[in-house]
Amino acid sequence: MLTDLLPPPVLFFALGFAAAMLRSDLAVPEALAKTLSLYLMMAIGLKGGMAVAQPGAAGAMLPALLLGIGLSALMPVPAYALLRAGTGLDRATAAAVSAHYGSVSVVTYAAAAGQLAAAGIEYEGFMPAVLAAMETPAILTALLLARRGGERTTGGPRALAHEVLLNGSVVLLLGAFAIGWLGGPAAERQLGPFVTGLFPGALCLFLLEMGLTAARRLRDRAGSLNARLVGFAVVMPLIGGAAGLGCGLLAGLSPGGTGLMAVLGASASYIAVPAAMRMALPTADAGIYVTLSLAVTFPFNILAGIPLWLWAARAVTA
Repeated sequence: MLTDLLPPPVLFFALGFAAAMLRSDLAVPEALAKTLSLYLMMAIGLKGGMAVAQPGAAGAMLPALLLGIGLSALMPVPAYALLRAGTGLDRATAAAVSAHYGSVSVVTYAAAAGQLAAAGIEYEGFMPAVLAAMETPAILTALLLARRGGERTTGGPRALAHEVLLNGSVVLLLGAFAIGWLGGPAAERQLGPFVTGLFPGALCLFLLEMGLTAARRLRDRAGSLNARLVGFAVVMPLIGGAAGLGCGLLAGLSPGGTGLMAVLGASASYIAVPAAMRMALPTADAGIYVTLSLAVTFPFNILAGIPLWLWAARAVTA
């Protein structure tokens, strides 16, 4: 009963969060955390590619891709408006924060996919491609918002394009997806145990590390956050999740796929976007945008958002 409401990955995240808040010396070696991150992205990409390789499985991918890209490109606009009207952030920081809430979190997606797999709920195999496509449009929208507000961006278009399009997570996700797609049944026979058998345990260990990181970030930066910023970091995922739910319905996705689209809409990047924002908007306060996405929104989504959107998707598609 408890594992239905709070699956083991969520409990490991809560364990890490509690340990860090209590100042335990529990730690996951940095090299192992990076290895787990690489494994999760590779496994997600491979599994998606192998699923799409099945006859007729890729037919519905284009509508979902287009809607996902549109969702990522548009979500920074209401985020920026809310931040400017309700929190008093400067234009550069508000634009940088809005980029995080238009982009997506690979780990949040992995946690949701793990919950669907544990519950035996199927979803479209092309969703990792949608995930990868939604990483970058929000960055471009946020930079347009910053420039419209009079902020200067740095780094030049070529350097920014390299940072955005050749970001490691995007390259690995799309590359593994393509390998799984091209490999088809042969790849599934060879890599099936690697992709599925190790995934739950790796996710638990990685979420333990994420719990430790989120709590330490929150503890260290608590003085720079106020109630309005924290409120934004909780309300914005609800807005994005509702928009993602609508996109899933418009794309004709299954209950599992619709739930994942909602989770993607609700998630906030804390890997790809910070690197781009540090380059393009160096005057933005990195302490605020990383802390909000990683230490407030990420825990909210893991503990409450994912169950909410997976339930809502089953309810609206029933």
